[in-house]
Amino acid sequence: MAKLSVELQKYFLSDAVDVHRADDLASDLADSFSSQSGPSAKARSVESQTVTLNEILEIAGERTFGFLFVLLSLPSALPIPAPGYSTPFGIVMFLLAVQLIIGREQPWFPEKFRKQGFERSQVQSVIKKGVPWLKKIELVAKPRLTPVCTSRTGQAVIGIAIALMSISMMIPIPLTNTLPAIGVFVTGFGLLDDDGAISLGGLTICAISAVTTTTILFLVFRLGMAGMERVVDAAKEWVKP
Repeated sequence: MAKLSVELQKYFLSDAVDVHRADDLASDLADSFSSQSGPSAKARSVESQTVTLNEILEIAGERTFGFLFVLLSLPSALPIPAPGYSTPFGIVMFLLAVQLIIGREQPWFPEKFRKQGFERSQVQSVIKKGVPWLKKIELVAKPRLTPVCTSRTGQAVIGIAIALMSISMMIPIPLTNTLPAIGVFVTGFGLLDDDGAISLGGLTICAISAVTTTTILFLVFRLGMAGMERVVDAAKEWVKP
């Protein structure tokens, strides 16, 4: 089985220039024959410029959930802006985590999620920045402490942790996205290579992230309550005779 970094480079980056040229050609043809072809030609042109979950599932093939956890958490785990990824990918990872908890061997997604599209150029940019990080982890990844990743108990624990991190990623509050995504990324990488040591490291990051997210939500709640109390006090003062 090829390493993940090699797979992603081969699929997304090796022919990036040719893909852009093909997209440009498709766009030109769509414009030239729009009067004859109608919306279908334009739709094909747009489709060639996006990456769907179906494509990602094709890359994953028969491999475990770890592949999808790593790939879907990568944009939010990187120290770069990744607007628009945390919420939809968080939802998909939550669905994956639930399926891992209940013991499914292969993932299932509604057709709506399978057709979810993202700009191919943005995906290529994320992959290009993420490959060096993948290669660093691949240098130390190897099968060890495999029951952590292969036993039903181990997979259930991993699934619960990733489900909680996915929920955190969907919260539109600063500092609740990146650290959970890193936890999912590291845990998923261990799951991909049956490396229980790496997965345990990822679960540790998930635990730290859970404490961080809980603290942030508590502070936001307290600040919100304090603000409401001030508003109520001000209203009482205003209505006093």
